[in-house]
Amino acid sequence: MTSTLPKKDPSSDERPGAGAAALHSGTSNLRRLLAGNVRQSGIVIAFVAIVALFAVLTGGVSLSPGNITNIVLQYSYILVLAIGMVIVIVGGHIDLSVGSVVALTGAVAAVLVIGGGLPWWVGVVAAVGVGVLVGVWHGFWVAYVGIPAFIVTLAGMLLFRGLTLQVLGNISLSPFPAGYQQIAGGFLNGLIGGQGYDAFTVLIGALGVAGYAVLAYRSRVAKVLDLQQVESFPLFACRIALVGLVVMAFAWQLASSRGLPVVLVVLSVLVLAYGLLTRRTVFGRHVYALGSNAAAARLSGVKVKAVTFWIFVNMGFLAGVAGVIYSARSNGAQPAAGNMFELDAIAAAFIGGAAVTGGVGTVVGALVGGLIMAVMSNGMQLMGVDQSVQSVVKGLVLLFAVAFDVWNKRRARGDA
Repeated sequence: MTSTLPKKDPSSDERPGAGAAALHSGTSNLRRLLAGNVRQSGIVIAFVAIVALFAVLTGGVSLSPGNITNIVLQYSYILVLAIGMVIVIVGGHIDLSVGSVVALTGAVAAVLVIGGGLPWWVGVVAAVGVGVLVGVWHGFWVAYVGIPAFIVTLAGMLLFRGLTLQVLGNISLSPFPAGYQQIAGGFLNGLIGGQGYDAFTVLIGALGVAGYAVLAYRSRVAKVLDLQQVESFPLFACRIALVGLVVMAFAWQLASSRGLPVVLVVLSVLVLAYGLLTRRTVFGRHVYALGSNAAAARLSGVKVKAVTFWIFVNMGFLAGVAGVIYSARSNGAQPAAGNMFELDAIAAAFIGGAAVTGGVGTVVGALVGGLIMAVMSNGMQLMGVDQSVQSVVKGLVLLFAVAFDVWNKRRARGDA
């Protein structure tokens, strides 16, 4: 006859000092997670610090409902470009042409809609189509001819800027019809009421927090089942609560202004789609493998040329989307549109944690990096800082971000 003893709950510990040990374990858990994810944790902390700094320096104006709405409207196209740029950089390449492509796609839309009198949606489709064709052009030369992306896209920067001048005939075209302008300047408000605020915007924010919590919990469960290290549940709950608090505060500020910007809906869809693409699909894994070690990826069966080709096609597509948003925001097309946009997108990706040598970077990180640039630019403008000083500050921030990446790699190797 065998007796079955009751199993001890592994979460309980009746030894003396177990409480202190558990507290020490939780602290160590937090320390290990922060050290192991120093890029992601560091950029989030830096973003919070910069937001707080400019809130103090501007007397709270930077966090006012109207200003937060303006940040979303003014910098959305840079965030769209940053999504594509981080994928390019993770794959071990660079794209210097996106500013010129933004100008060209906006010019095509303007010629068709303003000059030709076609419906506004035809301009949108044409602009995005031109962006895709540009991506095909770049992808062909980089992937199948073997010319370095730096050279191909540098040539593209000159080529597509020249085409922009020819398409517009060296003149500006404006204005776009109201439907086209709504892409970058429209709002979803008043759909379900609200007194002094837009209830629909608050509802969307709450649904976003709920969706994030569910996805985060499912991801945690999957890691536990795979015997991967995860943070303690109280720490996990704290993280969800903090993210929820920030999102709801952001949604409340938007709701207290003009409601939910249409362009924010577009940006949110892109962030979700590309977050899933990079983390949950074969293509996403192949992009990271390509950037980490192209030779090893090829030996592992990755179709390096095809992956490289589609990386640039995707960048062209997002540049077309950004061109539509920018031209809708500026209500016209200008020959000098998109000037230096490529540097803003590259800076956002690197500040957001992308590695210079490829293989490392996330869509969310690039988004946070772009938001840091946006908050800095907006805050300095509110303070009346000279444009030359703004350029100096942005340059130093980019330099320190790359220096941090180099230091972090040396630390990981034990060289520092």
